[in-house]
Amino acid sequence: MARFLVTRTLLLLVGLAAAAALIFFTLRVLPGDVAGTIAGTQATPAQLAHIRQTLGLDRPLGAQFASWVGGLLRGDLGVSLTTGTPVAANLGRALSVTLPLAGLSLVFGLLIGIPLGVWSAIRHRELRGFLVSAVALVIASIPVVVIGLLLSAWIGGELRWLPAQGWPPHGWQGDPGRAFVSLILPALSIALVEGAVLLRFTRSAALDALGQDFVRTAAAKGMTRTGALITHGLPNVLLSVVSVLGIQLAALLVGAVIVELIFQLPGIGLSLVDDVQQRDLTQVQGELLVLTALILVVGFIVDVVHRLLDPRERTAGGAE
Repeated sequence: MARFLVTRTLLLLVGLAAAAALIFFTLRVLPGDVAGTIAGTQATPAQLAHIRQTLGLDRPLGAQFASWVGGLLRGDLGVSLTTGTPVAANLGRALSVTLPLAGLSLVFGLLIGIPLGVWSAIRHRELRGFLVSAVALVIASIPVVVIGLLLSAWIGGELRWLPAQGWPPHGWQGDPGRAFVSLILPALSIALVEGAVLLRFTRSAALDALGQDFVRTAAAKGMTRTGALITHGLPNVLLSVVSVLGIQLAALLVGAVIVELIFQLPGIGLSLVDDVQQRDLTQVQGELLVLTALILVVGFIVDVVHRLLDPRERTAGGAE
């Protein structure tokens, strides 16, 4: 296990380093000029040159990259080129919206996917079990942006049960109850799609478990099929769910970024779009690096949890 943790940690660090380099140099080849954005269309060449010199944009790319990485190692993500505020503080405010949204979406997705997946597997020979699986297949094929627009227009606009858009002026500090309610529809938009995908995987794993000898033996001894599956087959089902959860969590974070645009939530997705339009390179590269780091760390945690839960992998790791 120790060898596995060291190897995965090294891979995580290599992945972060490669992502940092890719993000930095990719942003530098995109068209546009941040000095021109700051100075406006009437700026003279001398004014543009002065802004570039002040911001350090006239230095060689290698020197700029080394300066940025040095700041990262000290925990300093730099300063926004357009507002002059620390990137880390701006990211903190954005993540206070994005991370709760992703967490709430995960909870809703698990509550939808696992119970309905197990239920539809137990009733896979019945029409209602087939219908649940078919509906999940349809929902899983619909983009999150479409689900979000439909829920915003129907539940938020037509029925007015929940806020269709917006965020409290002072966020969690001003009105935490209203802030939480503002996240429900966006989270449900993501959870319906992610939950449908989880339902399909859970159903498949549960059907496989129902065919295993230990479940059939438990049923032969008098247990119901539902009881035998939950008592003896659920650990195997959850192991399969954990495997796919790593991929789904990355998709969930991306979905959160998209949904923020629909529901006008001041998270990292809305901030990223604004910063790209303003060519705020320091802010954009900080946001992309944090998003990439979150996805890589989630993958690392899922790998470790899967290793701990699966006795076959622990045995294989010990034999190596």
